[in-house]
Amino acid sequence: MALQMVQRARTTALAVLLALAGHGAQAGLFDDEEARKAILDLRARIQASDDNAQAKLADQGKAQAALMEQVGALRRSLLDLNAQLEAQRADNARLRGTQEQLARDVADLQRLLKDVSKGMDDRLRLLEPQKVTLDGKDFSAEPDERRAHDAAMAALRSGDFDKAAVALAAFVQRYPVSGYLDSVRFWLGNALYGQKNYKEAINVFRAMVTASPNHPRTPEALLAVANCQIEMKDTRAARKTLEDLMKAHPASEAAAAGKERLGTLKG
Repeated sequence: MALQMVQRARTTALAVLLALAGHGAQAGLFDDEEARKAILDLRARIQASDDNAQAKLADQGKAQAALMEQVGALRRSLLDLNAQLEAQRADNARLRGTQEQLARDVADLQRLLKDVSKGMDDRLRLLEPQKVTLDGKDFSAEPDERRAHDAAMAALRSGDFDKAAVALAAFVQRYPVSGYLDSVRFWLGNALYGQKNYKEAINVFRAMVTASPNHPRTPEALLAVANCQIEMKDTRAARKTLEDLMKAHPASEAAAAGKERLGTLKG
């Protein structure tokens, strides 16, 4: 814009000079001194316009340089912000990874605590008295008590009468007030019968009948006593036991079996 103004000023001055020259030549209105003054004046005006244009150009250059500096600063700021953003994204990614790992660790720890808690509960449960229902009777048994009973019964079911007799007799000694006691005595008598130790078997069966005359297995115990007496060839005692059985428990299956057995006895 300033350059165009200078060019227009010069063009205008040149046109004026030419006009003056032409006008002077034709009309003779101006002398040489006046012409020189006019030319000097025009030259001064042209120089002033030129200086003004140059100043404006210089100002524009400075403004453009300042603007370029600002643009450069903005670009540098943008690059810095972009770098910070990338760094923040990287930090966020690391943080997410850490959080995910922490979540996995917490989940693993929770599962471990749950397993440990369950294991402790199971172990504590093994130490607590347990409810047992046997032969129509409900009672509580200590864990060791129950294990001893189950082990002895397992030996009896396997047909190992010697092992079963020892285990059941030990149970009677160790747990004399156990809820298992009547049942254990009954099965101890059967284990002794299996050993053909009929005399001791009779003692155990009678102890069970005396302690619990209304026990569901009392009729079977009396029938077992009679069987032991028969094996011992004591027919008279066997007959008496069977008669007592049928009298005390007439509706029992043991009494029906005793009646049949009584019919086969001689003497």
